[in-house]
Amino acid sequence: MFGTTEMDINMGPQHPSTHGVLRLQLKLDGERVVDTRPVIGYLHRGCEKLGEDRTYPQAIVYTDRMDYCAAFAENLVYVEAVERLLGVEVPPRARYMRVVLAELQRIASHLIWLGTHAMDIGALTVFVYGMREREQILDLFESYCGARLTYNALRIGGMPEDFPEGWTDEARRFCDALPPRLVEYHELLTANRIWLARTRGVGTIDGKTALDWGMTGPCLRGSGVPYDVRKAIPYEAYADLDFDVPIGEAGDTYDRYLCRMEEIRQSRRIVLQALDKLPGGEVRGKVPRRIKPPKGEVYHVNEGPRGELGVYLVSDGSENAYRCRFRSPNFVNLQALPDMVRGHLVADVVAVIGTLDVVLGCVDR
Repeated sequence: MFGTTEMDINMGPQHPSTHGVLRLQLKLDGERVVDTRPVIGYLHRGCEKLGEDRTYPQAIVYTDRMDYCAAFAENLVYVEAVERLLGVEVPPRARYMRVVLAELQRIASHLIWLGTHAMDIGALTVFVYGMREREQILDLFESYCGARLTYNALRIGGMPEDFPEGWTDEARRFCDALPPRLVEYHELLTANRIWLARTRGVGTIDGKTALDWGMTGPCLRGSGVPYDVRKAIPYEAYADLDFDVPIGEAGDTYDRYLCRMEEIRQSRRIVLQALDKLPGGEVRGKVPRRIKPPKGEVYHVNEGPRGELGVYLVSDGSENAYRCRFRSPNFVNLQALPDMVRGHLVADVVAVIGTLDVVLGCVDR
């Protein structure tokens, strides 16, 4: 009569701390997690099938809707894959412009992660501060392409337009104002005893296990594995730029927090270098009016804010891809969630979901 009974409960898909329509089936012993089963598919859009039903340029707009917190990164990896199929040479100025926009997008993505992750744990002020800086980046994106969330800001072979007059000066001003803001974030969180209690030793995963799951991005680097596509397989202008890849040691929620905070600083460093080296010239390469790559296949990757983004395209020589498949770091990282929360309390599940920085549009595609 005094035996224990495990209880099954649902967390989500309406729960605000699941960062979207994620449903977790938790098996609990009291408040301690025995097992977890993520249930996905509530945000399915069929982006991959749409990528096979539309022409290559038309498909770019659907990539915006996957990782809607880092739409430019999704634009970029898809366009680069098509360019590899075509064998198109992107003009040097366009390559540097892409780096500037990609790193500003990384900062904006990390800021929304920081604000929502901190708010989940109870630190509302950090969310307000993070949105303050993110809005400035969105202003830059809006002045370039007219959009603040889903950009459609790239074209096969280069960029749709050059930066508007004064844009680079505004970008520099933002980068100059960012370091003291980062100090504010650190003062609010890094040595905060509540933050430390909620993140240290929570959601720990070692490097080997993270690799076994296929994790990438800050979730992998927080476990001490220094893998970054920008260094391992340089693309665009990254080979010409100097930056460091931050890694953690403990592989817990706190280390992943520190990694992303340092990545913001490194992205700022990359943006300033790219602006300094920004060459002149055209921003559009020579591409045919009708995009019809020769028969073949390509798998292309780049480093998104959440890890390795991949696109697999098969061309049959027509205007549409015969096969379009995306590799989502969100989907792969989410697989490890049961291992990371097992043995923790229900409140820790919230912290671990936040540290994964999951975007469900990219998971469900």
